[in-house]
Amino acid sequence: MSSRRAFFKDAASAAGIVSCGCCFADAARAFQQAASTSRRPVTLGGRRIKVIDFHAHCAVPEAMALMGRKPSAQDPLILGPGRLREMDEQRIDVAALSINPYWYAAERDLAGRIIQLQNEKLAELCAAHPDRFVAFASVALQHPDLAAAQLEEGVKKLGLRGAMIGGSVNGEELSAPRFEPFWAKAESLGVPVFIHPQGVPELQKRLAGNGLLTNVIGNPLETTIALSHLIFDGTLDRFPALKICAAHGGGYLPSYADRSDHGCPTFPSACTKTLQKRPTEYLKQLYFDSLVFTGEALRHLVAQCGASQIVLGSDWPYPWNSTSVDHVLATPSLSDAEREAILSGNARKLLRIDS
Repeated sequence: MSSRRAFFKDAASAAGIVSCGCCFADAARAFQQAASTSRRPVTLGGRRIKVIDFHAHCAVPEAMALMGRKPSAQDPLILGPGRLREMDEQRIDVAALSINPYWYAAERDLAGRIIQLQNEKLAELCAAHPDRFVAFASVALQHPDLAAAQLEEGVKKLGLRGAMIGGSVNGEELSAPRFEPFWAKAESLGVPVFIHPQGVPELQKRLAGNGLLTNVIGNPLETTIALSHLIFDGTLDRFPALKICAAHGGGYLPSYADRSDHGCPTFPSACTKTLQKRPTEYLKQLYFDSLVFTGEALRHLVAQCGASQIVLGSDWPYPWNSTSVDHVLATPSLSDAEREAILSGNARKLLRIDS
């Protein structure tokens, strides 16, 4: 395996990166020229803090083409020079880039090519802008041993900071025993795994109709199911040092977590595994992004899980909330220390970003 320095020396001459179809050097110059000179820093207690967005999407067109997908040049997931301006406008210093899995149906060889291309392109972009971008590795979780190897290569060779995975894999729960090689690798590397939902296709008929319920309800529901299985099936007991972060505030689980504590005592015959602690206690070893929209929802998330477990999440480029930083700053129940932890400190530790 070549060193990370050797990889980037070779990559510098590669054609095409995630930002556009131009060459690496041209893309780097375009990003640099687009950087705003009027970025408004965030200060707390008179100190400048580095704001880190844990939840920012992107796409690699060349990799998508391997699956027969052809995004348009106007697709907001295709990063362009304007991305830095938007980050500056939103007062975000560093974005942690990730790609929603669309390759879980791919056979092993194709999945390997997709992931290698995506991870190398992400690494190139981060190397060109180390002060503005870090990235999560993509992994082919449908092939768990391959996913473990891809995560290790992404972290050790390419400098990626963890992995992004879906909330299930072709209908299979993340707590299934066959995924344990991946969880073991993530735990041994000490890197975060960011879980982003893909919806619940089994409920597509019931969620059809007005209101985009497949997303509005389906996405947080899948996260709720995924986390609940990781708790109740004992995955978090077998891998207690895992650093798992769930998108969208963890779905519905933190909002009604106490019911989880009462299921087995009320219906003991339905519980075949004995957990090491109460289900709600596992929330304090998980991480969650701040995309819960209101100050009251963020107050409750902090009360349930602790400010030390929450990171900023914008869900860029989707316009759920273009004021994610202000949302944290304006939540009256938070202390300045808690605001700093959510906006900066927690993500810096998880993603190994210098202060």
